[in-house]
Amino acid sequence: MARATLGWIVLSWVGFALLPWYGFDSGFAPGLGDYFIGGSGLVLGLKGAWWLLPIVVPLLMTLRPVAPGASASHSDWLVAAGVAGLALIVIQGFTIGLNGWTMDFLKAIFGEPGPRQEGMGYGAALTATAFLIILCHGLAARGWCRGDAFVTSSIGVVIALIAVFVFFPVSTILASAFGDDRGNFAPAQFVVKFFDHSIWGLDCLKGDLRCGVAWNTLFLGVLVAFGTTALGLSFALIATRTSFRYKKLLRVMSVLPIITPPFVIGLALILLFGRSGAASALLFDWFGVPRSRWIYGLPGVFIAQLLAFTPIAFLVLIGVVQGISPTLEEASQTLRAKSWTTFLMVTLPLMRPGLANAFLLGFVESLADFGNPLVLGGNFEVLSTKIFFAVVGAQQDQGRAAVLSIILLAFTLGAFWLQHAWLGKKVYTTVTGKGDSGIPLPLPRRVALASYLTAIPWALFTVIVYAIILIGGFVRSMGRDYSPTFDHYLTAFRIERSEWGIYFSGSAWDSFFATMKVAAISAPLTAAIGILTAYLLTRQRFQGQRLFEFGTLLSFAIPGTVVGVSYILAFNVPPIEITGTGFILVMCFVFRNMPVGVRSGIATLSQIDKSLDEASLTLGARSATTMRRIVLPLLRPAIVASLVYSFVRAMTAVSAVIFLVTAEYNMATAYIVGRVEAGEFGLAIAYSTVLIIVMLIAITMIQLVVGERRLGRRTASANAPALAVQAIP
Repeated sequence: MARATLGWIVLSWVGFALLPWYGFDSGFAPGLGDYFIGGSGLVLGLKGAWWLLPIVVPLLMTLRPVAPGASASHSDWLVAAGVAGLALIVIQGFTIGLNGWTMDFLKAIFGEPGPRQEGMGYGAALTATAFLIILCHGLAARGWCRGDAFVTSSIGVVIALIAVFVFFPVSTILASAFGDDRGNFAPAQFVVKFFDHSIWGLDCLKGDLRCGVAWNTLFLGVLVAFGTTALGLSFALIATRTSFRYKKLLRVMSVLPIITPPFVIGLALILLFGRSGAASALLFDWFGVPRSRWIYGLPGVFIAQLLAFTPIAFLVLIGVVQGISPTLEEASQTLRAKSWTTFLMVTLPLMRPGLANAFLLGFVESLADFGNPLVLGGNFEVLSTKIFFAVVGAQQDQGRAAVLSIILLAFTLGAFWLQHAWLGKKVYTTVTGKGDSGIPLPLPRRVALASYLTAIPWALFTVIVYAIILIGGFVRSMGRDYSPTFDHYLTAFRIERSEWGIYFSGSAWDSFFATMKVAAISAPLTAAIGILTAYLLTRQRFQGQRLFEFGTLLSFAIPGTVVGVSYILAFNVPPIEITGTGFILVMCFVFRNMPVGVRSGIATLSQIDKSLDEASLTLGARSATTMRRIVLPLLRPAIVASLVYSFVRAMTAVSAVIFLVTAEYNMATAYIVGRVEAGEFGLAIAYSTVLIIVMLIAITMIQLVVGERRLGRRTASANAPALAVQAIP
């Protein structure tokens, strides 16, 4: 038996016999003996928690393969032990709750109230994980995934995590779409709510009335997806295929919006283009353009979402553009194709994986965003804001919120299917084991001009927006009193010296430290799970793969408000009781932000020849070694994209965690929203400015630690003098 399998068998016994079975918040105060052995599943079972004792049976089954006289074929015992152990833990966890039996038929058979138990703890988590890995090792021994235990275990762990932290909470709230106010099954009410005229109405085609909220959302999502993909591609082409002097500054401008806390972009646009905004005042004074409220509605939301989501497209596309082999382009020109023909027929088709994933992420982000529509939407309603008010407004209609969420999921599933149909089964491999010293060709004149005309004005507009944000923290009141002051920063981040040492007396310090802690933990976990999932989706073939891939997008597609509520409903009671802990915030961020790492990884891996992996395996390396030594160095752009996005989103997300924060874990965004609601815009902007600076430093450190991907190719900038004399057709 492999040492790894034996190690997991030992851990399964440790989790059951030594670690506390219940609770994630137990301390060491009672003493080591009471905490570990006294609260373990084995001891509790012997003391009266009889429902825990059957778990001993699959634990004993795991010992059969290592017992004297065991046959060489031990896979059946491992599979049976893993299945039985997981089934027993799940069954006892979902049938026994805080108040006894959770199912009516059990109450009728055994009487009320029945046994009681709390949420599972460290022991239950370790034992369940060990059973899962043992099951996967057994399947590998039976020949699954070519007998590779690393691959089978990775697939099993990722599927289990998605099932627990995505499918389970989301299904909990979506199930309420088919129930009435009392929780009874009522499909007729679902039909009435689903086909409501306010959702699907087309009155805007007949007159001045508004269209249904579903059509508004779909139209906005398509616009934003096209816009962000075009802007992201322009920035990526300039950053990788030109000798533009200010590339680094342009890259900073392209990424700045992603590190902006919520509501701040919308607030900056209002301060610029609102009736009392700076730009509106200048246009009225200089050109007599009347002040108006045009920024409220579709135009304002569209601009804000372009600012917010273009960096995602850029992060996905830059690695794809870098990965295109110059040799293929040179071969095209050797056959006397002009540069425009080469770009159109060779370069652009090889970008398809990146373009498709950037479009999908932009579309899904637009659908799920509620901060910008909430601030700038005006009379232009979208599904995310309707869901928000259905959950927290006077309606308190959880069923309606669930119905609207199902519509959002349907839109996401449609976009997901269209993406796969567009990519088809074509091969986009451009990174192989062969040396490639080709020079990236200069962009055709019209493509370069279009990229410059698209990216540079947008970068300048971004500078203006952030100038407004920066100024807002140093004046008493934007739009009314421009007297310079440091009061906002002192209120939030005052540091005093006392007789006990340095004292962080500013009102924002607690939320700042809590946010940094959660972001620092969740970012590497998000990147690791996202990249591993992308590797499994592109390099392995298994049943249910498409469903598995869609599951990675599920929590990303649903508005954060719904995700937050679903986490409360799912994890506020046994078997998983983690509400109020920092752990629930970390898990929410990990599986909310994981799809960016998955899509970026898929786009990059689509360009890397599988023969590199196969060559490593042929030389005797294991899959884990191949992943670490061959694949990961080539995935550095995707790793940077995932780390940056997950860290930044953990610092700036609001909708998903607004219901999950506590006094101990009060996130920065919750603090900022509170200040905005109180009208303290200067304090909110000051805090946002500090967060932006911190995130810029963090992004720089991530890029330095991960490093650049080296493909053994010459760069266009290194050969700029030689290329400068060449005419561009």
